[in-house]
Amino acid sequence: MDIRHLQYFVEVAKHQSFSKASEKLYVSQPTVSKMVKNLEDEIGMALLLRSTKRKLELTDAGHVVYRQGQAIIQSFHNIASELDAIKNMKTGTIRMGIPPMTGSRFFSKIISGFHQKYPGISIKIIEDGSKSLEKQLLQGNLDLAVLALPVAPDAFDYIEIVNDDLQLLVHPAHPFSACNAVKLSDLQNESFILFREGFHLHEVIPAECRKAGFDPAVVCESSQWDFISEMVAENLGIALLPETICRLLDPTRVKTILLIEPSIPWHLAISWQKDNYLSYASKEFVTYTCESLQVDPRNKKRAGGAIE
Repeated sequence: MDIRHLQYFVEVAKHQSFSKASEKLYVSQPTVSKMVKNLEDEIGMALLLRSTKRKLELTDAGHVVYRQGQAIIQSFHNIASELDAIKNMKTGTIRMGIPPMTGSRFFSKIISGFHQKYPGISIKIIEDGSKSLEKQLLQGNLDLAVLALPVAPDAFDYIEIVNDDLQLLVHPAHPFSACNAVKLSDLQNESFILFREGFHLHEVIPAECRKAGFDPAVVCESSQWDFISEMVAENLGIALLPETICRLLDPTRVKTILLIEPSIPWHLAISWQKDNYLSYASKEFVTYTCESLQVDPRNKKRAGGAIE
């Protein structure tokens, strides 16, 4: 079976039109018709119901060949992509999504070190919230993204790289500043400073507050953790930030306190689309990131196994 026969048939089935398929394939319509007829003759079954009064329809056999043909064509493209990656091992581009909160803390040194090791591989950084990056990764606009867990297991493969909890951030003059730990329910009368929509914590923190019996009063939203901490330092309100970020803050200007009952986890994973081809450059970046953060790259989550 010629791969071109499948390609031509799949395009006809996709567009339900010989003419539209010919435009997409940049060949004449008679050529497309001939290729599809040859495929039907080889299979020995009709794949299309042809009618002048309506669009083309697939027969039962046509549905099978269309579904399987798409997978075969994708595999064929993957072969070409992987061979090209082997041929050009030290070149490539990685489209990487990173939340602003993690960029300076975790990835500035990683990206610098990776570039020194692979100077021919360029990295295009997209900074946005975890939820926004998740959508872009699903749409194929990114190769890799750092996402807050949990993520959809049927959509992504990932390796967890950060395991952290949120801490309470208050002004030094706040009554809670003398406490070693504060319950989430104790914050029901406080003014919250949150990350804006599109960020994982924009959804998680209000959801946890509602579980604790109250809706948080939000006075300000931002996309930058340093701006959020500055607003706390100006006594505008309180905030919940990851412990890793809290360690970077000036303790004379803000006070960080353990949050309990419940603690709110902040787990991050370097993620990619499940079952999609992952370029050599992207695989190397995942491996390099795991080595830099001392994470076992074999801990790929989904069905288990190493990055191959």
